[in-house]
Amino acid sequence: MAENFLEVKNLKISFPTDDGLVKSVNDLSFSLERGKTLGIVGESGSGKSVTSLGILGIYNKKNAQVEGEIWLDGQELVSASDEERRKLRGSKMAMIFQDPLSSMHPYYSVGRQIMEAYRVHHRVSKQVARKHAIDMLGRVGIPQPSRRVDDYPHQFSGGMRQRAMIAMALVNDPELLIADEPTTALDVTVQAQILDLMHELQEEFNSALIVITHDLGVVAELADDVLVMYGGKCIEYASAATIFEQPEHPYTWGLLGSMPRIDRPQMERLVPIPGLPPSLINLPTGCAFSPRCAYEPRTGGLGTTVPPELVPAGGSKHLVRCHLPTEERQRIWAEEVKPKLEAQ
Repeated sequence: MAENFLEVKNLKISFPTDDGLVKSVNDLSFSLERGKTLGIVGESGSGKSVTSLGILGIYNKKNAQVEGEIWLDGQELVSASDEERRKLRGSKMAMIFQDPLSSMHPYYSVGRQIMEAYRVHHRVSKQVARKHAIDMLGRVGIPQPSRRVDDYPHQFSGGMRQRAMIAMALVNDPELLIADEPTTALDVTVQAQILDLMHELQEEFNSALIVITHDLGVVAELADDVLVMYGGKCIEYASAATIFEQPEHPYTWGLLGSMPRIDRPQMERLVPIPGLPPSLINLPTGCAFSPRCAYEPRTGGLGTTVPPELVPAGGSKHLVRCHLPTEERQRIWAEEVKPKLEAQ
């Protein structure tokens, strides 16, 4: 545990509802070192954001059932008190939210909100906090920070709001930074600027970074390792290079097939994954992906009857949750799936 700054073990997060228990995260485990980036990918409803909020300790016993272990720099968070987790949020760990306009308070200036985030963890005067807020706005590339510090969120463009959100997240030099869909609402030029900024700041602070996204292009740009989620579970885990060059889960193949490519002419339409994500209250019997999987008939009936385990695959630290044998998955990828993707 000494080498891993973050260690998540058998995490389960469920929400009681009138219709039943929503199992948003089910037996999830992963680890992350300082200075490294983990990309968590999957469709909406796969459990990505719930995982991040669980790490931050947002949920309590009144609104959620949280089981398992979350170790942050040697401290266990699931069993920690609300006060202990509150002290860590913003200082040791911080989050960049998907929509900065709704995440920032509309009635307070951007600078005041950054100052407040700083003063919660540091006993300093307003003047010192204001200077620090101006410095942070400048570091994230906002022009004329000494003037813009008094502007309100609605006076910033989408890209500038996201930069301000990053400044607020980094104001206390957190060692773990979680970015939830950090570029969703931005145009491609601003997206590239934000990704470059996050990479530069991560190198400067040597922070551990979790990027939550459905965009595999963001993962390719930032991530060292990739965790693919489906139905609240990890269904594939590997290095980013392996996920793009030798993926072994049919769902991952589907994500790659639905990703636009700009390095070659688009000859055919993108191929969406058929069907819809499963209900987290009534998951399918067997493999959660089986109703949408074109290769389920090749499992000999296991796909619809027995939940698959997360087991080692071909490469180093490569894990896959699939009933298809490793050799069969590799053959399907090489002979059936990869040629189609390369032809797109």
